[in-house]
Amino acid sequence: MMKSTIDKATGFEKRFENINTVVFENSAEASKAVAQEIATLIKSKQANNESCVLGLATGSSPKGLYAELVRLHKEEGLSFKNVITFNLDEYYPMEPNSVNSYVRFMKELLIDKVDILPENYHIPDGTLSKEQIADYCADYEAKIEALGGIDLQILGIGGNGHIGFNESGSLQNSKTRLVALDHITRVAASGDFSGLSNTPRTAITLGVKKIMEAKQVILMAWGEGKSNIIQKSVEGEVTNHIPASFLQEHNNAVFVLDKEASSKLTRINKPWLVEKIVWTDKLIRKAVLGLALDLKKPILMLTDADYIENGMSDLLADSGPAYDINIKIFNKLQNTITGWPGGKPNADDENRPERAEPARKRVLLFSPHPDDDIISMGGTFMRLQEQGHEVHVAYQTSGNIAVADDEALRFASFVVDYNEKFGIKNSEAEDIYKKAATFLKNKKASEIDIPEVRYIKGLIRKGEARATSHFVGLPNAQIHFMELPFYETGTIEKKPIGKEDIQITMVLIEKIKPHQIYAAGDLADPHGTHKVCLDAIFEAVKQLKPKDFMKDCWVWLYRGAWQEWGIDEIEMAVPMSPDQVLTKRHGIFKHQSQKDGVVFQGTDSREFWQRAEDRNAETAQLYNQLGLAHYAAMEAFVRWEF
Repeated sequence: MMKSTIDKATGFEKRFENINTVVFENSAEASKAVAQEIATLIKSKQANNESCVLGLATGSSPKGLYAELVRLHKEEGLSFKNVITFNLDEYYPMEPNSVNSYVRFMKELLIDKVDILPENYHIPDGTLSKEQIADYCADYEAKIEALGGIDLQILGIGGNGHIGFNESGSLQNSKTRLVALDHITRVAASGDFSGLSNTPRTAITLGVKKIMEAKQVILMAWGEGKSNIIQKSVEGEVTNHIPASFLQEHNNAVFVLDKEASSKLTRINKPWLVEKIVWTDKLIRKAVLGLALDLKKPILMLTDADYIENGMSDLLADSGPAYDINIKIFNKLQNTITGWPGGKPNADDENRPERAEPARKRVLLFSPHPDDDIISMGGTFMRLQEQGHEVHVAYQTSGNIAVADDEALRFASFVVDYNEKFGIKNSEAEDIYKKAATFLKNKKASEIDIPEVRYIKGLIRKGEARATSHFVGLPNAQIHFMELPFYETGTIEKKPIGKEDIQITMVLIEKIKPHQIYAAGDLADPHGTHKVCLDAIFEAVKQLKPKDFMKDCWVWLYRGAWQEWGIDEIEMAVPMSPDQVLTKRHGIFKHQSQKDGVVFQGTDSREFWQRAEDRNAETAQLYNQLGLAHYAAMEAFVRWEF
């Protein structure tokens, strides 16, 4: 089986795990390893003059895999002429040429780019009548059985543990069938369909039984967003509430993970429970803070018995007694708190997160979408400005796909009404309005917006972002709209990061020569906009590293509206008063298009300002629970060493 460059765990160290798991540094390396596994299987079948039957998945997880298989075909001559594929699922109803069709997904990412024979790929048909589905599904399974079953099944995993569209509650002997989609699944997909109301309620899926009958199964999962369900699937009980857990009973299944997706596995999250470790400062902090939170005790109240009873006697023997360890960790956590995110002038900065000098810093705040700055670090943003730093904000993408159609039409109509009111003759504006109105009136579900509509939507978000920056106190010269090319596809699916994206980022950094860079450090989805924007910054910073000004540049990572850094990871925590929380809320309110029925709601029904306030309050509560001062809210940051 494939070997990872970082997964060195022995069988003993994996004893919490009931499924073989292999962890890679990142999803790109993992995808290449899986592609090599598939290529080896295809070639061995070719050598024996046999067909290779593959079960394929859609979604974000296999995108890198398909890209690597295409590369192997084009650059290394891997032929797919003996390959027969069966896809797991398809939305129902669904036209094959729809933007969100899995037929289209597979053709664009793999089928049309390799030499697989047209009669050899099979994807469930979303155009059938309901009366036809039962016979169709039986025939789908019969085709697989006639070929001797699936040689290798590729899977992703849903946030609720679904495999294919076998949702929570599916049975191990379930067959290929029409299923009702779980609300969690529909919400996760709703962004692709421009809202929950447009998202299909049903799908056709290969049953669990056929998946379990596959000779080999590889489940791929990337990003922190999958870490909790991976831990439950691998280490928890076998239950139909988490269909992926059924794979514990498969005799040749493996979970292929990146570091982030594996982060909640016991051997990675709490390695001291499974092996004798070298207690680094980082591991000591993680263990002690985790122990205090698990026992609901302040740090300074932990006892020797608490350490011994929770698998940390080695640490106690090395560095104890408990009080000595406790006070060290307490002080480290205390030193992360600062009301001076740009550094406190004329002060001892030995134990502060930021440098005192220079007293007035140039600060560059990158915001992937036009509202991430104020949502994720609005309190810090305002404090940096108030404390006299030269703050620049750079909006990396237009965010145009997150604006509702009726909002775009309302603004286009306003321009026409404005011209009419003031006697401005502008036939071009009227033509654009009519074109946009006609398109939106006849727009099919998931149809790509025409350029005029995209530009209108982008202008709406640009205006809101500018209003927020003005609210904070920035002049126009310190507001930058980057409009990175990778984003401008008009669809949820973005282009990979390119040289132009990195070049635009480098030019801006070199122009400002910042002492501080703030960037969104979300790692939940390796293909998500935040992660692509972060990769552009990382690459730009690496290429600029030899420049003299970069010696004085520190990079701080904040988190988005969805989650926060772990308490053991936080290196700077900026507290906020109740008044500052309210001011931040008013800043978020400038983004009117993202209130009241936002396009990308996600699985959380709260509005963005509510999520941000709750998350910031929870961070402050954690500090208080651990025995430190109680603030109304806190924004947290981790420093990236480049």
